[in-house]
Amino acid sequence: MIAPGRIPRPPFYRALPGRMSQTSIERLREYLAQLPPQSQALLMREFERALERGQDTAVATLVLEQLRKIVRKSEAEEAPAPRTDDLSRLLFQALEPFLVEAGAPIRVGQIRRSSLQPIWQWLGRDGAPDKLNEFEVALARMPADSAGQVEALAQKLQAVAADAIFTLTGPGGGDKSRALARVGPPNVIEDLYSAGAVLGVREAIATLNEKLPRFLRAFGEPQIASVTSALNIPALQTPQMLPFALSIVVQRMTAPWQIIRLAIKIAASDDEIRVAATPYGVAVTIALHDLSCVAAILRADIKRGHFETVADNLKALHDGVRGLRTELDLRNDSAWGKQLTSIRADISNALQSEIDSVPGRVRRILRQRPEKDIPPGARVDSTEVEETAALIDFVATCRNYASELAINEVTLRTYSDLQQYVERSTEQLVQSLRAADHKVRTYRQQQVQAAIRFCQVLFGDDYASLMSRAAENAATGERSKSSRAS
Repeated sequence: MIAPGRIPRPPFYRALPGRMSQTSIERLREYLAQLPPQSQALLMREFERALERGQDTAVATLVLEQLRKIVRKSEAEEAPAPRTDDLSRLLFQALEPFLVEAGAPIRVGQIRRSSLQPIWQWLGRDGAPDKLNEFEVALARMPADSAGQVEALAQKLQAVAADAIFTLTGPGGGDKSRALARVGPPNVIEDLYSAGAVLGVREAIATLNEKLPRFLRAFGEPQIASVTSALNIPALQTPQMLPFALSIVVQRMTAPWQIIRLAIKIAASDDEIRVAATPYGVAVTIALHDLSCVAAILRADIKRGHFETVADNLKALHDGVRGLRTELDLRNDSAWGKQLTSIRADISNALQSEIDSVPGRVRRILRQRPEKDIPPGARVDSTEVEETAALIDFVATCRNYASELAINEVTLRTYSDLQQYVERSTEQLVQSLRAADHKVRTYRQQQVQAAIRFCQVLFGDDYASLMSRAAENAATGERSKSSRAS
């Protein structure tokens, strides 16, 4: 499942829509078309949220346009047969909002997607084999225009599965350990309990989905009151089901960490002990877990050199950490306090390590080596230049969130050092063009272009244009002097 508040990035995200060729758009459409329908729907919802927030509007508009074309085409093609031959998909469609992909850490209110297959196999083998066979036959006999019948069949199937799971996991019946072991390993058994609970209250979840606003942009008092009212469904107020209900709310929030405001409202206090004493204290657990997931994504992106979503993730982490620190009275030695401290430390360590590496990369590119040390045919790697420019921009972005993420000192120092070094080096490199030997002039010019690229990030387009004209004048003057000498 896509992390809350995060916009998924197609492979062609780096290409600006205004510059994308027809071939690139076709490749993007092919990529989107091969996604499962659930993923397409999730992408549409996330990019619609991006438009509502005013973020990535160009990218969101382009991707949404292609997605809607694909969905309209699919609906047109499937109009004669609005049904599915996949009985398991009919069963598990009620679990889709709570599924987490393989390898992702799981929290309360979530189910591993990898557990669905063993649960389905158990249902067909031990849980309700006769009923499943009956439903398969009924589905095969349904006429083409049977969307309503398929939906009714799905509801019956989900009810049968919920009953079968409750029979195995509910009280009574003696020792069930061997029967549970036939379902799968402990993590699958854990998800079996959750799946049965969700399937058992599918109507209440549908009601909640209808009552909740489509987007929760500003989670203030009116929105809190509205959501609290929507959550007031007895079947969803149990300790097992409340985390799932809150997960649905989180998915509609622009700032998912604000789910803690529900817990604070219910407790009528920001004291963590009083908040934890209410059933809604699980909202704080959810917020902390989701923040740690965003932090893990940030670390992975930085390690891979992928900086497209770094600004969004930094903002989400900054706002979330600040929100929990200011809106909740957390104790440093409590479980929640220690978890938040750990998240801040992980973020700080990951960012500081990368920030510390940037000046060295800049110096390797711009260092003005003696001409005798420059080998014939030496070149400046343009890919490395762009990667370094992205890192400089990364340092600049970190400045906006430095204080809350405990990287204030290193970020300000590094950014100031970069500005001074790049400004000084650019001027020196431009001057070197006037007297550069023709054997190394190409290399010097590439260094100057790299310096101008870094100036663009650090000082803006106007300063970069000024230095670019100075470089052109230096090169032109040197060529004129050489022509007169000859």
